[in-house]
Amino acid sequence: VQLVESGGGLVQAGGSLRLSCTTSGFTFVDYGLAWFRQAPGKEREGVACISSASDMTYYAESVKGRFTISSDFAKNTLYLQMNSLKPEDTAVYYCAVGLFGGNYYLQSYEYDYWGQGTQVTVHS
Repeated sequence: VQLVESGGGLVQAGGSLRLSCTTSGFTFVDYGLAWFRQAPGKEREGVACISSASDMTYYAESVKGRFTISSDFAKNTLYLQMNSLKPEDTAVYYCAVGLFGGNYYLQSYEYDYWGQGTQVTVHS
């Protein structure tokens, strides 16, 4: 299983970015995909996730209404549309996949594979 993130960069506060995560190596039908982030000196936190079986999405309170997670299963790609970005959104963003099935939330232990991360920097 491989996950490769892209789309990070430098953006002004209030701006937008769209992150992509291209996945490969999946043979399972029921899985979850998520975005996590980690800022310098802080613990990794869950941002948003989607469960393939139910199409359920779940967001951290800090990004609700600003970020949207989506997936194109035909292209094996996960997206994170980030709008109204704030300096506190600055972090390395990681995508992750969980393979046990069911509905997923934003606990790290639910996920089995991780990408290498992409840097998002929001300046004021």
